[in-house]
Amino acid sequence: METENTSGNNSDEPPLIIESEQSMFERFKRFILGAPRNIRDPQIFHRISLIAFLAWVGLGADGLSSSAYGPEEAYRALGEHTYLAIGLLLATAITIFIISYTYSRIIEHFPYGGGGYVVASKLLGPKYGVVSGSALLVDYVFTISVSIASAADQIFSFLPPQVAHFKLFIVILGIVVLSLLNLRGAKESVTALMPVFLLFIVTHCILILGGIAFHMFEAPRVVHDIKHGFNNGLGMFGVPGMLALFIRAYTRGAGTYTGIEAVSNGIQIMREPKVETARKTMVYMAISLALTAGGILICYLLYNIVPESGKTMNASLLERFAGAWKLGNIPTGQMFVVIALASEAALLFVAAQAGFIDGPRVMANMAIDSWLPHRFSSLSDRLTMQNGVVLISIAAILTLVLTNGDTRVLVLMYSINVFLTFSLSQMGMVRYWMKNRIKYPGWVRHITIHTIGLVLCVSILIMNLIEKFVEGGWVTILITGVLIALCMFIKRRYEASNRNLSRLDEVLKDIPVDASTNTPKELNPKSPTAVVLVNSFGGLGIHTFFSIQKLFPKHFKNFIFVSITVFDAGNLKGAGELDEAVAKTKKSLEQFVEFAQRFGFPAEYRMSSGTEVLAEAEKISIEIAKEYPLSVFFASKLIFQRERWYHRFLHNETAQQFQRRVQFAGLNSMVLPIRIFTNQH
Repeated sequence: METENTSGNNSDEPPLIIESEQSMFERFKRFILGAPRNIRDPQIFHRISLIAFLAWVGLGADGLSSSAYGPEEAYRALGEHTYLAIGLLLATAITIFIISYTYSRIIEHFPYGGGGYVVASKLLGPKYGVVSGSALLVDYVFTISVSIASAADQIFSFLPPQVAHFKLFIVILGIVVLSLLNLRGAKESVTALMPVFLLFIVTHCILILGGIAFHMFEAPRVVHDIKHGFNNGLGMFGVPGMLALFIRAYTRGAGTYTGIEAVSNGIQIMREPKVETARKTMVYMAISLALTAGGILICYLLYNIVPESGKTMNASLLERFAGAWKLGNIPTGQMFVVIALASEAALLFVAAQAGFIDGPRVMANMAIDSWLPHRFSSLSDRLTMQNGVVLISIAAILTLVLTNGDTRVLVLMYSINVFLTFSLSQMGMVRYWMKNRIKYPGWVRHITIHTIGLVLCVSILIMNLIEKFVEGGWVTILITGVLIALCMFIKRRYEASNRNLSRLDEVLKDIPVDASTNTPKELNPKSPTAVVLVNSFGGLGIHTFFSIQKLFPKHFKNFIFVSITVFDAGNLKGAGELDEAVAKTKKSLEQFVEFAQRFGFPAEYRMSSGTEVLAEAEKISIEIAKEYPLSVFFASKLIFQRERWYHRFLHNETAQQFQRRVQFAGLNSMVLPIRIFTNQH
């Protein structure tokens, strides 16, 4: 008997060895990732949420760090016509503030976050939503890749050329480290990286303010050089040529704006009141990004910085600014250069956080809507979306390997998708205000700013496509198109399965019940008991109930229905949502109990809640078995007429895993098939 094997009544030791190995693995896992969080702790949302300052560190760093490569790409594109940097500075600042303000308005209308995916889905329709969501996922993979690769560039700018071949290994190691930090939790990862964020702010404030101050007395000469250069350029190219040159440089620097949407995507992790916290975070990010990007551009111009082989332009700027400083015989300037570049690398490392925080959240939102496998909406016992974190880490590593960690190649493929998402979000908001203009007297003001944002984002998107398509942008479009097609395939498969289950609901809904049946007696713990693992009340659970009676006629005298409230990305938004999910599970179980009692069976229910359905189900099953020794545990599984490779990935193996767990615990269990006929799809 299985019960005898697990109680240690014989000499069979493999189960004990397996248990020991599992314990060692669990201890190692807890050491790396930390102990499980208690979802029932009333303070849990306070403990895992971020105040505006920490959110600025975790999410705003994505935008701020783009000052390490966005302004450089724009300035490089100017070539000898650096006098246009003043125009770039103004255009960059205006673009940042317009997009940031429009996203502040979006945050007010979508207080639970979701960013471009949710906005496009709700305001334009599901098909626009999947385009926006897919574009965002690809963009977040590039966010991680570009940030980590650029961080390595800053570090290797002051290292000997002989160690350059270690760069790819370093960037992959960086992604692994960040992945482990994020598996521990967003707040833990942000708190651990906060000192490097502050170091970047301090060093770059010194660089920008000092660089401008040192040239204050040369302002007349600088103004004269800019005027002279502009007049020469106008005479050489004319207005159309000058405009084309400026637009090309402006487009090349589009990576500067890529982190702005991160705040609206990550509202779920912010401290209450979430909207106010998110808006403060957006203000912090917009101001810091505009000042830093603009300040670096003006310093490039003041110091006449030109590209150097093996160095970033920021490294060249820092050397020109502070390289010659000395305090006695101490080369304080070189020390400052190294510290500033290290802080820049560290900030880029922090900036990859946006991809790890928001990428899995976008996956979770899409999984809830069945565009991606449902497992991507589940949470670990640390309340992190571990499946999304792992997948996005693997995708980022593959991207870096395929591009050999070349930042310039990655930047070329970057920023296209984010402006596709920006454009769809602005289009959705314009449509919203147009449809609701009667309800809101001040609709003209709101629709005006979103129209400006729409024109700006669409223009940048078109310019990016024209400028970058041949050089590498086509790869981004191809990858995004493949992902959209995959999402649509997954959605069709889920819809086909749901149609079959709906037919099952309809068939079983009209089953006649003997209304004259007396009220059933209390459950007898000594009688055979069927324990049925169910989800929501419907055809699947009812089919399992009748299958048990068909297979074991008149054998089971008691029925116990068990359900686990799974807390995932869909309901982990606040205590109210958790209570609502628990109440929904309780109502469903009460319907099952009433249904069984109408057929004359004594019945009751048991329920639990958590992030891991199998762990909770195993725990509650062991408790039931102690009270009802003659229990048999039942779960159901969808069986397809023609099994495809994707069925196991889309429809999880909960039933088999539950059976394995309870059988290992010495309990009897069966998995009952629910047939799905492929020809009905």
